[in-house]
Amino acid sequence: MATRSKQGPDSVSIRQATRADLLSIYRIEKQAFDQPWPYPAFEKFLGEPNFLVAIADDHIAGYVVADTTPNAGRDIGHIKNLAVHPAKQGEGLGRSLLQRAILGLTVADAARIKLEVREGNVRARKLYRDAGFEPTKRLPRYYDDGEAALVLVKGPEPTADLGR
Repeated sequence: MATRSKQGPDSVSIRQATRADLLSIYRIEKQAFDQPWPYPAFEKFLGEPNFLVAIADDHIAGYVVADTTPNAGRDIGHIKNLAVHPAKQGEGLGRSLLQRAILGLTVADAARIKLEVREGNVRARKLYRDAGFEPTKRLPRYYDDGEAALVLVKGPEPTADLGR
C-alpha cells in the first residue's frame, strides 16, 4: 500500500520496497554512510512490511528498514536503517519514513521500538528525539571506526544506562 503526503511542492509516496528498488537503495546507502550495509543485507529484508521506500520526483529518495523481534510477552520493534538521498535531505522525508515505520511496528503490536544511532550523528538524534525516542544505553566502540552508539527507545519502560 502506497501513501501520499505533501513535502513542499513535491508529492511523495511511501510504499514497501521491492527487488527492483534495491540498486537505488544501495546507492543511497553508500552516499549516506561511511560504513554502508552490504547489498545482500537489504535482500534479506525484502518482503518485510516495514522495509519502505519514499518516492519523490519518480525516484527513490529514501528508505527505512524496520522489523520486529520476538520477546517474552510482546515483540520489540527495531528500526535497523534509515537514509535519505543527500539531495533530498531536509525536506521531511526521513521524518515521514520514520513515522510510517513507527506506525507499522505499532500495528504489528510491538511493545516498544528501539534503534541504534551514532553518538556523533546530531541530526539523526534530533529526528529520533522529536519522534519520542529516549536514550537508554551507550555502546562504546559499536561501529567499526570505534565510534559509540546510543540505543534509543520509544515506548514503555526506558531505563537509562548510558554507561559513562
